[in-house]
Amino acid sequence: MIIKCWGARGSIPVSGKEYIKYGGSTTCMEVRSKNDEIIIIDAGSGIRKLGIKLLKEKKYNYSMIFTHAHWDHLLGFPFFQPIYSKETHMKIYGSPFAQKSVEDLLQISMTPPYFPVNYKDIKAKISYHKANNKSFKIGSVKVISIPLSHPNGGMGYKFIEDDKVFVFLTDNELTLKHTGGLDYKDYMEFSSGADLLIHDSEYTEKDYKTKKDWGHSIYKDALKLAMASKVKKFGLFHH
Repeated sequence: MIIKCWGARGSIPVSGKEYIKYGGSTTCMEVRSKNDEIIIIDAGSGIRKLGIKLLKEKKYNYSMIFTHAHWDHLLGFPFFQPIYSKETHMKIYGSPFAQKSVEDLLQISMTPPYFPVNYKDIKAKISYHKANNKSFKIGSVKVISIPLSHPNGGMGYKFIEDDKVFVFLTDNELTLKHTGGLDYKDYMEFSSGADLLIHDSEYTEKDYKTKKDWGHSIYKDALKLAMASKVKKFGLFHH
């Protein structure tokens, strides 16, 4: 697997010289399998540049997985240029979030007056699939989901190809169990032995005092999880 981050920020996209090192785009990850199958995680503002790159490569077949329905993880979808091409074939995975399906949420985001291009004007061939509490295959990659501890719910994912394992747990509050969320030990077991764990690490201890129950973790708690899970590499996410 080759993993690339196109957006690691939470809440809103930003620009400016102070954001150059870690970037100002919101959540979007690209996973490429050994057979060059393309998996896109979330459609934050970072997906715009990914879409431009895919069209330049003449890549038109991909799978997209959503972690949850908060705006910073969806707002880039209408700007993902491949959806306006008839050549594009895309499978979208995600569980129902806040009683709405992923398709419903994307339709709402592209309904006037919120956006000038209507969802029905998309030319890509898109199919929708549930990804809640189960495992499924995308080409040579096995994907396993786990509920996140986050307001309105969400899903984290484990990607397995041959003997390599990538775990992605963004928007997850380790010290507070939100509705549908799991315990610390469940996330530790899920991440155990991963080659790469990327976990929500938004807050310092000082920040967390006024932001408890917002659905994000203190970076030290995320680091402790990585160490307890004995992962090989750890990435801090959702700054």
